[in-house]
Amino acid sequence: MAIDNPAFRNAGFQRGGVAQQPQNLTAEQLQQMYDQPAATAVQTDRMTVEDTLGKSVIAFGILLVGAAVGWFIPALAIPAAIAGFVLALVNIFKKEPSAPLVLSYAGVQGIFVGGISGIFESMFPGIVSQALIGTVAVFGVTFALFASGKVRASARATKVFMIAMIGYAVFSLVNIVLMWTGANDDPWGLRGSVEIAGIPLGLILGVLVVIMAAYSLVLDFDFIKQGAQNGLPRKFGWTGVFGVMMTVIWLYLEILRMIAITRD
Repeated sequence: MAIDNPAFRNAGFQRGGVAQQPQNLTAEQLQQMYDQPAATAVQTDRMTVEDTLGKSVIAFGILLVGAAVGWFIPALAIPAAIAGFVLALVNIFKKEPSAPLVLSYAGVQGIFVGGISGIFESMFPGIVSQALIGTVAVFGVTFALFASGKVRASARATKVFMIAMIGYAVFSLVNIVLMWTGANDDPWGLRGSVEIAGIPLGLILGVLVVIMAAYSLVLDFDFIKQGAQNGLPRKFGWTGVFGVMMTVIWLYLEILRMIAITRD
């Protein structure tokens, strides 16, 4: 999760990025190319949306395997969280995407998510299935709206999103400090102790954060689309996978916490 997802800092993911320019070809060469079957991403070594989708299936499969491990061994959640944070930084600042690093991130984050989910499930039975349904619903609706062209990223909406993200990051930092110092003894900090019209602040923030995460997914999808149109090398599909995975994990954890606050 990031302001203007850091996984997509490569210029090829931006609108107006440099696309691969065709070479000067003769009429006969053009006809031969026309008669040939469509080249795959492997043959062209160029990033495509379909190839990135295939990579995403692999990565999320590994995440689910890791989640199963974390579910049965919740003690691994904290070490996995630390390892996941380190791998996230490496993937963000690495100039060239690395499939092993992205898949390693998926595995350790899966362990973390699985461990946290197991702990929450023991406290609030049925909460994990509710959070999963909510995450899949938000992802599915957002993807469908983007694919149909009904939802697109805009400069104005992105500016609002960035401001909201900064505000939420500052609030989260202050909330953590208050909880760690004992200034607020509520298990959820300000999210649970502050109410607006009888509604916990955590629930109100949860709804707003889910909306922000949905828009973050729109940015992710848009950047992947632009990367494919600009002819980025195929390996950058892993950058797209990493960006989407960061957002989906963030979305799931926020929904999990929001439901927990309502049931506490």
